[in-house]
Amino acid sequence: MADTLIRRSPLQAWTSRLSQLPESVSITEEPFVTMVDLWVDPAGPAGTSAAAVLGITALPTTPGTVVEGSESSVIWFGPEEFLVTGAGLDGESLETRLREAISEQGGAAVDVSAQRTVVRLRGEHARAILAKGCSLDLHPSVFTLGSATQTMLGLAGVVLIPVTDDGTDYRIIVRSSFAGYLADWLIDASEEYGVRW
Repeated sequence: MADTLIRRSPLQAWTSRLSQLPESVSITEEPFVTMVDLWVDPAGPAGTSAAAVLGITALPTTPGTVVEGSESSVIWFGPEEFLVTGAGLDGESLETRLREAISEQGGAAVDVSAQRTVVRLRGEHARAILAKGCSLDLHPSVFTLGSATQTMLGLAGVVLIPVTDDGTDYRIIVRSSFAGYLADWLIDASEEYGVRW
């Protein structure tokens, strides 16, 4: 009998604990989000070709921003480095489509879907919880929709993206190996808002 690999999300063991949180704090995992690292000159023909594949007008060129498409998000990581994310997309297929589009013009695309997971933090205290372990100014007038930044949250390197314009909903992209630490940190940081274990 052959062994079968079973896909497990990094936070599968935390599902029960996360489901017991009060309404004022919601922490959930968005598992198995497709992620592709893309290296390309956004102003060159390869950047234009990659944007067309992703269904967006252009790749982001402003540091700390994200461009939303109909099926994917493109996060600026550097002048020629981007993280493409999307739910419901196949990582290998997206990597192949991007590689084919940019192959003759230069650039690279690599499926890194298994490398990270997405944690969603929602609730009236979301911004206050993040502020306990993040040195950024997270006020919605500064950290606005369309922002995306790499930062430290506690001791974990994350990508932080506001989902609403009122500081109550965030996507946190974290390396899979740090997902458990981050979930525990978020639960601990939530205790003063009615979370008790």
